[in-house]
Amino acid sequence: MNDRKRIEILERLQTKNPHPETELTWHSPFELLIAVLLSAQTTDISVNKATNKLYSVANTPDAMLKLGINGVINHIKTIGLFNSKAKNIIKTCQILLDQHGCKIPENREALEALPGVGRKTANVVLNTIFQWPTIAVDTHVFRVSNRTKFAVGKNVGLVEQKLLKVVPKEFKKDTHHWLILHGRYTCLARKLQCSSCVIEDLCEYDYKQGL
Repeated sequence: MNDRKRIEILERLQTKNPHPETELTWHSPFELLIAVLLSAQTTDISVNKATNKLYSVANTPDAMLKLGINGVINHIKTIGLFNSKAKNIIKTCQILLDQHGCKIPENREALEALPGVGRKTANVVLNTIFQWPTIAVDTHVFRVSNRTKFAVGKNVGLVEQKLLKVVPKEFKKDTHHWLILHGRYTCLARKLQCSSCVIEDLCEYDYKQGL
């Protein structure tokens, strides 16, 4: 795909959604961090249902530590991998308390040092909270990028590198949200909604090969 097409795709997605935001519910940087940590292999809807109850009793590192692992589990057991996620939340809260004064660090290395926080989660936090021009690549972004040929790569790391290279500076901050929402509601994994797609004529998806 050439740069002209990419820019037109981004402009159309921008016109459709000028101010894209995460669909995770959060009211503080800490709440967003925990929500993103919980969102691995789980829908945002499921996370929001769980955090609605969890944050009503614990929405700071201190309060979460007082709740303890079992207390966290009781509020997130409807989410996949809840046991390991609860352990990571408690460990993360302890590190935030001991090393960062209970604040979310604006530092990639520090974020990725938190249990359960990988590059994707760090990218989301840096982008959403601190407005960094990062592009987090999840399953939706990976699928849309490869399927449309916007940014082709065999793994999420390569796709992220390609996106950072080909997306113009003025679009970088919002590209993650545009692509994830497009993948969630239009460019679905199985039932593609091509008839309602705003970039259908620009997409280079190969229907015959399913690529």
